[in-house]
Amino acid sequence: MGRRAWCFLLLGVLAAYYIYTPLPGNVEEPWKLTLIDASLRTFVHLATFVEFLGLCHFFDLFMSTMSLREAPPTSDENVTVTDTKFNNIPVRVYVPRRKPDAQRRGVFYIHGGGWSLGSAALKNYDLLSRWTAERLDAVVVSTNYRLAPQYRFPIQFEDVYDALKWFLQKNILEEYGVDPGRIGVSGDSAGGNLAAAVTLQLSDDPEVPLRPKTQSLIYPALQALDMDTPSFRENAHVPILPRSLLVRFWNEYLGGDRAVEQAMLCNRHVPQEAGPLLGRVNWSSLLPQRFLKGHAYRAPTFGSSELARKYPGFLDVRAAPLLADDRGLQGLPRTHVVTCQYDILRDEGFMYVRRLRDAGVPVTHSHVEDGFHGALSFPELKICYRMLDEYLSWLEENL
Repeated sequence: MGRRAWCFLLLGVLAAYYIYTPLPGNVEEPWKLTLIDASLRTFVHLATFVEFLGLCHFFDLFMSTMSLREAPPTSDENVTVTDTKFNNIPVRVYVPRRKPDAQRRGVFYIHGGGWSLGSAALKNYDLLSRWTAERLDAVVVSTNYRLAPQYRFPIQFEDVYDALKWFLQKNILEEYGVDPGRIGVSGDSAGGNLAAAVTLQLSDDPEVPLRPKTQSLIYPALQALDMDTPSFRENAHVPILPRSLLVRFWNEYLGGDRAVEQAMLCNRHVPQEAGPLLGRVNWSSLLPQRFLKGHAYRAPTFGSSELARKYPGFLDVRAAPLLADDRGLQGLPRTHVVTCQYDILRDEGFMYVRRLRDAGVPVTHSHVEDGFHGALSFPELKICYRMLDEYLSWLEENL
């Protein structure tokens, strides 16, 4: 074998080693997922290198690429699509064309992306909103919000809350023909975090007479106090959301101090003021027994009280809904929580389900045994349609 052949062989082996990610045996279409994950990891490495050179921020490169995947507000024979603003917050509204027999359902959707990426115009969210509008004969409001690192907590929360309150006004609902008693709030990932947070806020806001009938939280991020749950340990390097990227997302959302990010990776970032709240995220008492096997609980190590002053979001239920007390949870509507087995955020969803049920909230918990974080955002994978069908079926039945 010549030198050139050996070089090609070596490059092939290195490429295969880089692309290949060990996946659980029950994951559907593993090679498709492997390629998607390899593409994401390559882009993360590229963004890290560009940021190291000082050319741009890590997430700026992501957003410049994501903008190429946005779809214009294109109406078709089934749905009218328009971009507008609710209380100065950009939203995209989907209205079915067929004549309704009665007032329609309303779905307020919040996109994911770690509070730093994405928009309602991304093709995967555009498809999701179209499918929701068509199948449920629902008016869908897919909201945008300002993103980190340019804007940090609580700006994202406030943008979403302002847009939702605008939608819940009587005259706006009448304009779109929406039944005020059949409105649901939904979101995935960071959008699930915001959906849970704004629904909590609405339940205790005397200025808003209307309340959502349902909330749907798809693999939501719900707390940033304990970065050492069993799912953090088991799924630290599983597609599509590795531990390092999740911690980067949280850090950019709450403050942006890279030293805090390093402390989060070691679970040494918790301010001392969080002591009384740790019971609300104590996975050793909130998770099902099957997730506890082989895992010993280690409480987070307290850091400086300065953290609570500089980054109040760590202790704020608007950023971490799992920290809400039982009284706050009791006022929540019927809830659908979707978790995935191979997701670093799995345990947070399970803990929220447990705490909601203990508070008397009706909860449907859909756990996808072969699922992974972000699955709903990849229409090229079969699992996307399975999860979408389950989500829409629940809304059909409960909204």
